[in-house]
Amino acid sequence: MSVLLYHFVCPAKYRSSVFELEEVDAELKKVCLEISKRYEIRFMEIGTDKNHVHFFVQSVPMYSAKKIVQTIKSITAREIFKSCPEVKK
Repeated sequence: MSVLLYHFVCPAKYRSSVFELEEVDAELKKVCLEISKRYEIRFMEIGTDKNHVHFFVQSVPMYSAKKIVQTIKSITAREIFKSCPEVKK
């Protein structure tokens, strides 16, 4: 069985400093734990800076890198906008 490791860096839209808010950082990590329960994506490490996020992810070859990033970004964005609506502004 082969396992792949990826390092993704995802900047915030317009490089705005949204990840320095404590509740956004906590919500992001909580959502990532839920993603790992539903998909074969395991978050080895999640690091946030004020305007971008680093994901170190382990996955199976069945998922392409594009599919992993698409899944992570769409679900995390939707859930963060739902729980912290001030981020959208």
